[in-house]
Amino acid sequence: MFSGIIEARGTIEKIDVQGTNKHFTIASPLSGQLHIDQSVSHNGVCLTVVERDQHTHQVTAIRETLIRSTLDQWEPGDTINLERSITPATLLDGHLVQGHVDAIGWCTKIEALQGSWEFTLKYPEEFAALIVPKGSISIDGTSLTVVDPDFNTFRVAIIPYTYAHTRMGSLKPGEPVNLEFDIIGKYFQRQLQVEGWRAKMQNVS
Repeated sequence: MFSGIIEARGTIEKIDVQGTNKHFTIASPLSGQLHIDQSVSHNGVCLTVVERDQHTHQVTAIRETLIRSTLDQWEPGDTINLERSITPATLLDGHLVQGHVDAIGWCTKIEALQGSWEFTLKYPEEFAALIVPKGSISIDGTSLTVVDPDFNTFRVAIIPYTYAHTRMGSLKPGEPVNLEFDIIGKYFQRQLQVEGWRAKMQNVS
């Protein structure tokens, strides 16, 4: 579990393909502090550290992860957001992020304001029920607040610190991002589905 507060940025140094898997070697300020089997958020995707040294660490993404996230589009030299998992003593400055990507979204517009930036993003329509005004959303692992969502777009406002210390500062219109919607909304939606199934079963009987 993560909080969506990015600790550092890493750089993809090497990508090795083995069957349907991809092994990513990443250089970052955190790499030397990690340990084998540790869970780390990479652009919002929870991946397990399988190798490490003082300057780099390696993670493996299987086919399912590659299909459901932007990882299959990573290339050497790309910069990614990194966050270690939270502990019971961690300050929850963002929101609860599982590291399980729900969908790929796309940046469609970036507007520079006086001291901040406003990003417009597009997302698949089937997730419209999971996004609400002033609710939380994870974009490439960064916890952000939703502004003016409609059935397939929403906006987020980015302060200078976030712009400088996360991948948001290098994101360009047309580029894909990993989206994870708030888990509270998912449980609520699931409850409505279950209640609907129960009502149908009662009607049939």
